[in-house]
Amino acid sequence: MILFFGDPESKVFALETNDKLDDFSIEKLNWVLNAPYIKEQTIKKNFIGPKSTMISPWSTNAVEIISNMGILSVIRIEEFICIRESQTFDMMIQDKYEYLNQDLFKNYKTPDKHTLIDDINEYNNNEGLALDQNEVDYLKSLAKKLNRKLTDSEVYGFSQVNSEHCRHKIFNGRFIIDNNEKEKSLFGLIKLTSKKNKNSIISAYSDNVAFIKGPKISQFYPQKADTSSYYTNKDIDSIISIKAETHNFPTTVEPYNGAATGSGGEIRDRLAGGIGSIPLIGTAVYMTPYSRLNK
Repeated sequence: MILFFGDPESKVFALETNDKLDDFSIEKLNWVLNAPYIKEQTIKKNFIGPKSTMISPWSTNAVEIISNMGILSVIRIEEFICIRESQTFDMMIQDKYEYLNQDLFKNYKTPDKHTLIDDINEYNNNEGLALDQNEVDYLKSLAKKLNRKLTDSEVYGFSQVNSEHCRHKIFNGRFIIDNNEKEKSLFGLIKLTSKKNKNSIISAYSDNVAFIKGPKISQFYPQKADTSSYYTNKDIDSIISIKAETHNFPTTVEPYNGAATGSGGEIRDRLAGGIGSIPLIGTAVYMTPYSRLNK
C-alpha cells in the first residue's frame, strides 16, 4: 500500500506500508513530515524522485525515525519533487515520473544472466579492472582447473576483492631499486613512525581506526540504562579515536551520496574499533594539488 503526503504542486512524500495505518499514525506522519495526508490513490503530475529500484539513504533514516515513533509498518518513504516537463535531473540516481500510483516502488527488472568470459585479458581491458598479468594468469589457470569458463561476476568480484584499495598490494609489496631490495615496504615505513614515537598511542594499525589517550572529561549520562531515570555527570578517562577516510572517486561521480559513503564509512570504523566508541566530532579536509602552471 502506498500513501501520499504533501502538496502535488510542489513536493510529495510517498510511503510504502505493509499494513493499513490508523488515524493516530496518520496524524503523527502529518506532524513529522510537516505535510498533509493526500487521499488520492494516484497523482498525475510530472515528478522527479529516486529510482524505484534504489532505496535512498534518506529513506533509510526516515523509516528508522518513523519506526521510533511507534509506526512499525512503514517500510520505505521517498521524496518526489514536482517539476516542469523540460527540467533536468540526475539520471544516475533519479527518474522522471509522469504520475505516482500504487505500483510506484514495484521492481520490474529481472536479474541479468551471467556471461561466460572467453578472453580474460580482453575483458580486463574493456572493463577497466586493472588486473595485472599475474592475476590474469591465475584466473586462466583457475578456469583450466575448474574445466569451465569463468563468469563475468566471478572475474569482476575477483578484481574488487584483490584491488589495491582492499589488498594494498603496492603499499605492502617488495620494492627493489637498483637491484637492491628495500628492507621495509611503504606500509612498513608508515608504521615505523608510531613504533619509534609511541607517545600517547594506545592502538594503531589493529583496526580501521587508531586510539590515543585523551583528557579526563565529564560524561552526561542517564543513571539507569533500562528505564527512565535522571541524568547525572561523571568524570571519566577518555580515549580519542583518529580516522581518515578518502572518497575521491565516488565523490567525483556523485558528490552528495559519494561523500556520504565516506562519512558513513568513517562513523562505522570508529564504532567498530576496539570494543566500540561513540562518534562526536568529524573534520572535513580538502586537499587540492599545486598545479605549477603559470596560467
